[in-house]
Amino acid sequence: MSRVIISGSIAYDRIMDFDGLFGEHFVPEKLHSINLSFQINRLSIGFGGCAGNIAYSLALLGVQSDIIATVGEDFSKYHSHMLLSGINPQTIRALEGEMTSSAYVFTDKADNQIAAFHMGAGGNPYDSPLDTSGRDFAIVAPGCIADMKNLPELYRTRSLPYFYDPAQAITALSADDLRAGITGARMLFGSDYEFGLIAQKTGWTENMMLERVPTLVVTLGAEGSRIRTREGEVRVKASPVKDATDPTGAGDAFRAGFITGTLCSFSLADCAKLGSTVAAYTVETYGTQTHKFTIDELKERYKKAYGETLAL
Repeated sequence: MSRVIISGSIAYDRIMDFDGLFGEHFVPEKLHSINLSFQINRLSIGFGGCAGNIAYSLALLGVQSDIIATVGEDFSKYHSHMLLSGINPQTIRALEGEMTSSAYVFTDKADNQIAAFHMGAGGNPYDSPLDTSGRDFAIVAPGCIADMKNLPELYRTRSLPYFYDPAQAITALSADDLRAGITGARMLFGSDYEFGLIAQKTGWTENMMLERVPTLVVTLGAEGSRIRTREGEVRVKASPVKDATDPTGAGDAFRAGFITGTLCSFSLADCAKLGSTVAAYTVETYGTQTHKFTIDELKERYKKAYGETLAL
């Protein structure tokens, strides 16, 4: 039986590389009227979306998940990819007459990103019965806004622990939506920048967030991560990357590793180390679901990065 429920987007990714820096093309006195066009050097179309990305890395780690998402009539290629990747797509809801969500991600040579997302079928609420019995926990990742509003309350009602990860949906959620999703969660995930957005929108400092959720997991890119609890803070360095190719999806891979560590009752620091090791594989490949590793390879890389044995 699947032990984790993942709600969030399933999308086709259009990933584009810009061989320059976005910041060099912004005119400070003209920011009120931006009109920019970038010459793209590389375009790839792949399988993505937060729920799909997390489920993919979880499958590599030997963890099965139920995916709560809605897709369109063009989902067949993605469906086949999931089956070949060891992901069970049975719980995904498909709609006729609509297209699966699409993400458009622009990355410059400093790994700065500008992204746009078309929800398509993914904007429709998940209206199929949701079985939470026997599940260890759920993660609410960016996806259908209605689901992101409704699922935290459902999980609280059913006493199912959940991780809250608003990320790219922060701008679409209201301050009250964010406060409601955070309150009662087991952990709150986000990048350092995203935590700044959450603080700005909710009016809550990190200390105030900790009054509502016991653990904050803040990713810092190449600087690793920091984890805050009511008892204090711990910092974890990033697992070294051999050749940084594409940062897209690294956060989702980190979450998959962190989730696996939680299932294995690892300490929070060790969960972050596992998350960072999985994320390193993603950064070294182009696309969000193209990396591969065996458990033995993962253990070897973990030991090289942290000097410890991974008990997985």
